[in-house]
Amino acid sequence: MAGVLERIRKPNDIKNIRETEYGQLAAEIREFLIGHVSRTGGHLASNLGVVELTIALHLVLDFPKDKLVWDVGHQCYVHKLLTGRGEGFQTLRQYGGMSGFPKRRESNTDLFDTGHSSTSISEACGLVKARELSGGKEKIFAVIGDGALTGGLAYEGLNNAGQLKSNLVIILNDNKMSISENVGGMASYLGKIRTSNKYVDLKDDVTNTLEKIPKIGTKLVRQIRRSKESLKKLVIPGGYFEEMNITYIGPIDGHNVNQMYEAFLAAARKNGTVLVHVITKKGKGYDCAEHNPKQFHGVGAFDIETGKSLSKKQEQTYTDVFSSTLLELAGKYRNVVAITAAMPGGTGLSLFQERYPKRFFDVGIAEEHAVSFAAGLAAGGFHPVFAVYSTFLQRAYDQILHDVCINQFPVIFAVDRAGIVGNDGETHQGVYDLSYLSHIPGLTVMAPKNEWELRVMLEFCISYPGPAAIRYPRGMACRKFETFLEPVVFGVCEWLLKEGELVLLAVGSMVETAWQAAKLLEQEGIKTAVVNVRFISPVDEKMLEQALRYQMVATLEENVRRGGFGEHVACWLAEHGYKGDFVDICLPDQFIEHGSPDQLKNAYGLEAKQVAVRLKEKMQN
Repeated sequence: MAGVLERIRKPNDIKNIRETEYGQLAAEIREFLIGHVSRTGGHLASNLGVVELTIALHLVLDFPKDKLVWDVGHQCYVHKLLTGRGEGFQTLRQYGGMSGFPKRRESNTDLFDTGHSSTSISEACGLVKARELSGGKEKIFAVIGDGALTGGLAYEGLNNAGQLKSNLVIILNDNKMSISENVGGMASYLGKIRTSNKYVDLKDDVTNTLEKIPKIGTKLVRQIRRSKESLKKLVIPGGYFEEMNITYIGPIDGHNVNQMYEAFLAAARKNGTVLVHVITKKGKGYDCAEHNPKQFHGVGAFDIETGKSLSKKQEQTYTDVFSSTLLELAGKYRNVVAITAAMPGGTGLSLFQERYPKRFFDVGIAEEHAVSFAAGLAAGGFHPVFAVYSTFLQRAYDQILHDVCINQFPVIFAVDRAGIVGNDGETHQGVYDLSYLSHIPGLTVMAPKNEWELRVMLEFCISYPGPAAIRYPRGMACRKFETFLEPVVFGVCEWLLKEGELVLLAVGSMVETAWQAAKLLEQEGIKTAVVNVRFISPVDEKMLEQALRYQMVATLEENVRRGGFGEHVACWLAEHGYKGDFVDICLPDQFIEHGSPDQLKNAYGLEAKQVAVRLKEKMQN
């Protein structure tokens, strides 16, 4: 670090920076972020867009007394810099290093470990009530992006915020995007506000005209300024928030530090909730990110000059396989429709959107709505496929159970990023879906061992009359087991190896691990059977009956222990009098930190060599 940024070593140091240096500070922050993220990867475009906004917030707030709540949290890099964590960027999102999201354990200026959207207003309302109960005087600010306003929780928070008597300041960071372009009524509404010059033009015209009136002109201007809030309601489309009893200020240039500073100070002096509407540009200051903010939302290492990724091009991923297969099926079956919650690119639905625009639905960041919407489509005779990351599907648990499964509607949940995901950490690991899906009555839950099986499972689900979920991991699709091509039959597993002293029951991505472990054990003179579970729910009970004859049964899954496949198998074995040894190879019941998938699998004993050693030791005891 050099120049102005070098003088910021701890929270509130920014207050020693001269006003004339704010522009230089912003430039140095952008240079710092581009340089570091180009090496480590991370969320770049969103952070480049909030540089001046974060500077203004830190000028107004006194940390840690005052409270700042970030929605989602991936735009917190500038906040981390301004609280003295610049050195941590050397290990950004690396195993054992600094998180790419707010983390309470890192700093007392990070209030929540966040990673999902639309939460900040509700959390801030709680902080306001806590302040009232304890008699505190601290300022409370919440920053929420316009994309997060498609989430239902944001509206629940706004509804509560309108009833607050003491001050809460909500900063609406409006950059027209979540990850992809925003959709829906709120996006359209904010677009009207951005493009409306009625208030500004009228204010200027009235002021200029009245000030020319001798003697009384200046006095009239002062009176109008005192009543400008009432005037604003009449001439600009900001009434939605005002009708909720939330004072609206804006829109304001989100790259003008002084303008935001004055607005934030004024907002903090008012009783009740104030929403300050700030317009920013995602990717600001780096041409590659400005022109392609979707690509630079979350990136790996890249070349700064060209913006091109430095990562080796992956072979076909599971997401690619899902994408191409769904296109084929949509060509065969006209009742197949696709749904995304603001992530058409990440979930592989962009090509579907291009080819079948009338059968594609982006509902915005609104997973609960997406599931209930899918139920409505199914009730109307269509076969909806909701493609969603595992970590985000958990937000819609009640709708899965209540609206889809109780009604037995044929909705397909394509659960992407299942299992260990990696560098985004605790909030993004997909290690709970087997637990929260497999206990729902009537919901079929599957996991493919390779790319071929994902294809045939999708085709199976299209003809299946009830709800079904297919969970598959992030990254390169497994291309092994080409000779194992048994058709997918409801509730039936696949035996890859049958002879042995112990049997490994492996789920999805862990089938390859089980196979490798079996080969290692064979070298040690221990013959091992391997089962590709395929169906986590319903479990293949005939297979479990056969498992009773083995000395040891081991289950392998990328899921936490509680509620996982292994726990279900253990219960079944106990109920049926199994006398052998049982080993549950899974993730512990704890939040899984950030790091590469390989590092995390090694840390939690999920690699083939580790599995083989553990099973051999168990056999010998």
